[in-house]
Amino acid sequence: MASVSGLGGFDSASLVDQLMQLEKVPQQRVQTRLSGEQLQLNALQTLNSKIASLVTKAEAAADPAKWGGRSATSTDPKVAVTAGASASPGSLSIKVERTALSHQLGFASTAARADVVVAGGTQVRLDRLDGTTKTIDTKDGTLQGLADALNDPANETGVRASLVSTTGGYRLLVESTTTGKASDFALTGAAGSALLGGATARAGQDAELSLGAGITTTSATNTFTDLLPGVTVTVAAGSAGTTSEVTVSRDEAGATKLVKDLVDGLNSVLTEMTGLTTYGTGTAGTGRGMLAGDSTVRSVQSQLRGTVFGSGDESLAKLGIQIDRNGAFTFNEADFKKAYTADPAGTAASISSGFASRVEKTADAASNKDTGLLTAAITGRKAGIERLTDSVEAWDRRLELRRTALTRQFTALETALSTMSSQSSWLSSQISALGSSSSS
Repeated sequence: MASVSGLGGFDSASLVDQLMQLEKVPQQRVQTRLSGEQLQLNALQTLNSKIASLVTKAEAAADPAKWGGRSATSTDPKVAVTAGASASPGSLSIKVERTALSHQLGFASTAARADVVVAGGTQVRLDRLDGTTKTIDTKDGTLQGLADALNDPANETGVRASLVSTTGGYRLLVESTTTGKASDFALTGAAGSALLGGATARAGQDAELSLGAGITTTSATNTFTDLLPGVTVTVAAGSAGTTSEVTVSRDEAGATKLVKDLVDGLNSVLTEMTGLTTYGTGTAGTGRGMLAGDSTVRSVQSQLRGTVFGSGDESLAKLGIQIDRNGAFTFNEADFKKAYTADPAGTAASISSGFASRVEKTADAASNKDTGLLTAAITGRKAGIERLTDSVEAWDRRLELRRTALTRQFTALETALSTMSSQSSWLSSQISALGSSSSS
């Protein structure tokens, strides 16, 4: 008996998926390139940020004002000293004869806080050393009301009042808010009568320093501004009798830090560049940098190293700055300090208007947000990434159309095969029927 079979039964969906994997290969190549471009863009942006930070450090070292600093020291912590750029280097022996005091009044009588202590009304009178008089209303004439009125900022009394707890009640202590002999004041009733049994005074006093050779100076506070041009001295309360040696010198540590920060910043950027541009070793390119072969980065790296060379006979080696065999900057602090001590102005000029200025210009030419070489490279990479992204999206559309077409074709084929299978089954049944008829 003859039969027809094997014309249908295949999985068209699986076959379409396999074909689409082949169709996606070109798009996957573009996606791989896009990923690599994005990584390179990130590396360029990170490098550009570091170089921009280097510009800031170079600007600081190139600023002549940064080189005018002075450091000031005192042999006794009770005598603090600060020095500005206008201060001249030198030393001074200071003896604290006395410190500044505020004027105080301690009243004799003890009272409860709610006791009325202002006779003949609610007002009191405050007389100052400068001859001015101020009338203050206590509202209720009580001890608490008097203290509150004296402390009320709206009354602008220039004093502060405290209620001190003692046996049998409270005593009033009033003190000027400023120090110095000019802080003197008197507090009485409105008509000049005594309050709370009268007061014991501690007179305000100016601070006084002895500078030797019969020279003394006073201040209403414990701070002596411009004791010497650009030098301010502050003495601690209770430091009377203290003697201190005050020394003002050029800020060698600050100058050294300016240069060290600049050199460290340079080396950080150069190390980053070396890692990004290395070609790698071996047939597999092991250790290949993200920007290997990037001529822009290599050019900037070379220019930064070239900042060590000045014009004419200028040499940074005598200032402790050199480049080693690996292309890294070195900084010998001892050599720099020696040069700075010998010639502060010349050393400062060699760095500020020389080395630091060259680094600033070179770094800015690379990282400037408008005209920088690396900025232009970043802009170019972004444009390339946009084009690749558009290409991937275009491939998505093409692949979707291709899948639709393949699905349609294989669906039609499967339908045709199904029809042929049905016809084959019918034909087989007819052949079987003819065979049965012949036998009979």
